[in-house]
Amino acid sequence: MDVDVDPGRPQLVSRMRGFGTTIFAEMTALAQRTGSINLGQGFPDTDGPAAVLEAAVDAIRSGRNQYPPGPGVPELRRAVAAHQRRFYELDVDPDTEVLVTAGATEAIASALLALVDVGDEVVLFEPYYDSYAAAVALAGGERRTVVLRAPDFAIDETALRAAFSSRTKAVVVNTPHNPTGKVFTPAELTLVGRLAAEHGAVVLSDEVYEHLLFSDGPTAGRHVPIATLPGLSDRTLTISSAGKTFSVTGWKVGWVHGPADLVDAVRAVKQFVTFVASGPFQPAVAVGLGLPDDVYAEIASALQLRRDLLCEGLRAAGLTPMVPAGTYFVIVDGAELGYEDGLELCRALPALAGVVAVPVRVFHDDPKAGRSLVRFAFCKQPAVLREAAERLSRLRPVS
Repeated sequence: MDVDVDPGRPQLVSRMRGFGTTIFAEMTALAQRTGSINLGQGFPDTDGPAAVLEAAVDAIRSGRNQYPPGPGVPELRRAVAAHQRRFYELDVDPDTEVLVTAGATEAIASALLALVDVGDEVVLFEPYYDSYAAAVALAGGERRTVVLRAPDFAIDETALRAAFSSRTKAVVVNTPHNPTGKVFTPAELTLVGRLAAEHGAVVLSDEVYEHLLFSDGPTAGRHVPIATLPGLSDRTLTISSAGKTFSVTGWKVGWVHGPADLVDAVRAVKQFVTFVASGPFQPAVAVGLGLPDDVYAEIASALQLRRDLLCEGLRAAGLTPMVPAGTYFVIVDGAELGYEDGLELCRALPALAGVVAVPVRVFHDDPKAGRSLVRFAFCKQPAVLREAAERLSRLRPVS
């Protein structure tokens, strides 16, 4: 029996109606339509280490093209555990405390779907990576946000304490932080962890930019996982991925590790989201995680040079870059050019300078926070950044 569909009835569930087309899709389409340099979406324009790429080719040719094991291929889980021990002195059981996911985004979504019930609250720092809010909504949770304010984006302790309640189930931390480039200090992470412990909340720590830290940052280029702080390993799920470190964002290989009971909960959800993914890329990422220290150091130092190149161009345009301590993003205040609305500036930039960026306001709940801020990505080839810097230098304040 056919059932008529009411064309006037919204098909999308109510909790997701606030999430339309992402700003990245809009700005990428704008770049393509205008022939502008796309410094909006954060993806590199060069491939990663040759050893990692060749390992993927070898895996494909050797027949590793079917479903991998549900938790992830053993060599990648072992590599994740070895990586955490090598860099951070964390002891992780690869068999019970590591789960491979379809990128960090799936790890975040699966963790929130697994841990957050209808009506539970999740503390987020805004501006936030846009998938966080969507994942909280999918889980039926409610987000409580704490604003990180320019130019230093420091945590306001009073605001953070006010965000926690008896209903807090989780707090999401992202360091190095997208979109600001901020690196949370150990003191800030300790505060977050202490409040999570006081309220019985789980910490979800998104560390995808862990190797993209700069030598002039507050931690001198050394990443500090929140799980390494006293008393926090038992309540922390640490999330990372290969995409940013090895410039293979299209491979979608991420992982989550933490206490076995929390990882089991995430696995219970993840198996019904993607089941498994990225079969031949998983052993290749295992190779990458075992690369020598100098490879990791070169990745960060090369990116720092790109950061400085773009910041010079922004200064030439009369803008004051909020120099990031990590990631591959830099924020400026469009108000310096007479634009109180960053979205208005981003939509005008292709005509003004032939460059595309993204407005920070779309990563906020607070309508006044970050309204005039704009984010540029510098994970591009030096020649591309030089051209973008030259174009941006022609910008002039609006009258």
